Amino acid sequence: MSKKLWGGRFSKATDSLAHQLNASLPFDVRLYDEDITASIAWARGLVGAEVLTAEEAETIVAGLEQVRAEFQAMKITFAPADEDIHTAVERRLTEIAGPVGGKLHTGRSRNDQVATDFRLWVMRAVDQLLEKVADLQLALLESTRSYLNLPMPGYTHLQHAQPVTWGHWTLSHFWPLTRDVRRLEAVRAAAAVLPLGSAALAGTSFAIDRQALADELGFETISPNSLDAVSDRDFVSGFLYTAAMLGLHLSHLSEQLIIFSSAEFGFVQLDDAYTTGSSLMPQKKNPDTLELTRGKAGRLIGNLTGLLATLKGLPSSYDKDLQEDKEPVFDSFDTLELVLPVMAGLIRTLQPQPERMAAQLEPGLLATDLADYLVKRGVPFRQAHELVGQAVQLAEEKGIALTELTLADLRSISDQFGEDVEEVFNFEASLASRAVQGGTAPEALQEQMTAAEEMLWSKG
Repeated sequence: MSKKLWGGRFSKATDSLAHQLNASLPFDVRLYDEDITASIAWARGLVGAEVLTAEEAETIVAGLEQVRAEFQAMKITFAPADEDIHTAVERRLTEIAGPVGGKLHTGRSRNDQVATDFRLWVMRAVDQLLEKVADLQLALLESTRSYLNLPMPGYTHLQHAQPVTWGHWTLSHFWPLTRDVRRLEAVRAAAAVLPLGSAALAGTSFAIDRQALADELGFETISPNSLDAVSDRDFVSGFLYTAAMLGLHLSHLSEQLIIFSSAEFGFVQLDDAYTTGSSLMPQKKNPDTLELTRGKAGRLIGNLTGLLATLKGLPSSYDKDLQEDKEPVFDSFDTLELVLPVMAGLIRTLQPQPERMAAQLEPGLLATDLADYLVKRGVPFRQAHELVGQAVQLAEEKGIALTELTLADLRSISDQFGEDVEEVFNFEASLASRAVQGGTAPEALQEQMTAAEEMLWSKG
């Protein structure tokens, strides 16, 4: 059995269950590429610090690249004493390179090593998520272009409110994703701080050029305090918060599409590729993709709250509790990496149903326009609101639509209603009247769509 990195002062072996509890290899094996990349940079740094000769460093680098190749080919074999990915890489390196491999860990600790590896992983994970969020945004924009001015009911409290358009609705889900992009970019910047060189907590005693390490590994800056560097997991919390917010926004989108695709609404038809059937009822077409996306939001929120509870009671420097930071991040990343492209595909293939939307464009949606009409004739808004409310009540008492009230009916409520009141009851006019930035008028929608296209994230 191979020795542990820290076993010199112990007189007995670790209890088997305690070893199982302590080991993180089953999940931090995902950091193998980052661990090897950071170790290569460290080996080169040790040359500058005159700890390794150039020849020794070349031997170590070649050995590390062989270890990387074994991981990539899934030919690596783990030893029982491999507690984590760092132990496994160093143990295999020493088997390949010989005793010189034992020099690699000079001046560093697993405390700053794991922090470095994890920051590199999060930076790369953010880059991947940014591309997937952008593709979902692009799918929303494609639907927006096709149905920019398609009228549909707008809802508050799931009740008919005012007319909007499909393009206005799709863009309402584009902008939250833009905020998620900004948060992801902030997370990447927070992760891009090099902790390597902090050692266990007090900094290394060897003359390592930390700026050279940062430049080689792609970090933007260097940690200013070694104690903070090995304990800082703000970037992890930020990643999980951003993942939770992204999940929340995807859940909002899913919930509305579940409703819109129901038989009662029928506003959209989901493609068969993104729905499932019932094992009992042959006619069913279930929006399982959307329901699962909605459900995953709870998982993402749970990952965030779990880690925050772990972090809240820790003192400064490194504590083994911090081993709990990786699994929720890996899980959140895996969840979003799967959900985002599925949602993009669902959006690209769904079909809006204009006829069903038009059937729900009932006169009550124009009640606010009727109040605005009175305001433009000099009636204070609160009074106009009251008068239109009376008109709505009168129409209900008569069992007719608001638009079926006669001019005499309206004038029985107020003589401010004129013969031109019929012009109010026009959905296109209602949409066009809201020409403010962010409104439903065609020119405002076109301006908003152009702004969205300009805000679309792109690599580089």
